[in-house]
Amino acid sequence: MTVADITLVMFTLCNSLRVLAYLPQIAKAAADRNGAEAISFSTWGLFLLSHTSAVAYALVNRADWTMAAMFTANAMGCATILLISAWKRSQHRSSILSNSV
Repeated sequence: MTVADITLVMFTLCNSLRVLAYLPQIAKAAADRNGAEAISFSTWGLFLLSHTSAVAYALVNRADWTMAAMFTANAMGCATILLISAWKRSQHRSSILSNSV
């Protein structure tokens, strides 16, 4: 096995596990009753931008569809966390406004 093969295996393994690591964060955001206040939009937005740029790099510079697919899955995890959190914050604000009236 060459160094290139080893790095490819490590890249694939780490990014596959990272995709799975989004699931607990998604579940926590979905179950949160306080507007998902622990979710940082700037951090997850930066992760989303980073993964999206990695998809573009993989396709344009490397013509590597496997790498692009891996980073697309990561971007989808980030987008899901952001969308659920935005929805939960909207719900939370609405409940606060309706309770104060």
